[in-house]
Amino acid sequence: MPDRERGVRMQLNSSMRKDVLHGRVLIITRPVGTARALARRVRALGGTPVLLPGLALRGPHDVAAARAALRDALADPLVIFTSPAAVRHAAALAPLHTRAIVLAVGRGTASALRRHGVQEPLVPGQQDSEGLLGLPLLQDLRNRRVALVGAPGGRGVLRGQLAARGACVRDVQVYRRVPPRLDRRHVAALLALPGSAQVLLSSNEALQNLRRLLPLPALERLLAATAVVSSERLAAAARGAGFTQIERACSALADDLLAAAAR
Repeated sequence: MPDRERGVRMQLNSSMRKDVLHGRVLIITRPVGTARALARRVRALGGTPVLLPGLALRGPHDVAAARAALRDALADPLVIFTSPAAVRHAAALAPLHTRAIVLAVGRGTASALRRHGVQEPLVPGQQDSEGLLGLPLLQDLRNRRVALVGAPGGRGVLRGQLAARGACVRDVQVYRRVPPRLDRRHVAALLALPGSAQVLLSSNEALQNLRRLLPLPALERLLAATAVVSSERLAAAARGAGFTQIERACSALADDLLAAAAR
């Protein structure tokens, strides 16, 4: 982590600095119903949050089938959780008791696992699928069973690479990502954005939903903001979407996103 960002994170965690965001407007694109804690944090640090969900999360179509698949998966030797949402929805289906080696794509997913009783999830230093695939444990998977707990869709990088390395991959879909319902309030908030606004992005799918759903004037105001992104992959997606000002955060964790926004 760069020294400047480490210093900003120390300010974020210090009770002595409550104005580190200096009145900045931060657009939060996290899924519907999941952004309240981050919005409170933004306010506590002197910023103004604007909620603009890029996704909505739903449970599986067939709850009984998903619960049975999850219970079977927890008996596999390796279980990978792809997101904090995957952990929350899985825990709503069944207790996450397992003797498996449990892996998390990022620190946020690992924290969610610990909250639900998984004591020592493995997490890569690089907070994405590529980082997880770099772990020594996942290099030779010939004839090993690996459960992948998440949602339909996505890039498919994990599944493809695990299968290519010889794994018998079990897909366990414990939730669904769907486009959000945006209304006039969301559009009005975007049209009123100041030129200094920043948008926190940690999902390309959310970004693409917003591009499709927003009317052009609101989309143009969004793209005029500074995109604070959680990975190089998202930085490329943001540039492709039309953002010209981009800040790179260390991860999708709230502290890292806010530290990048406060630079």
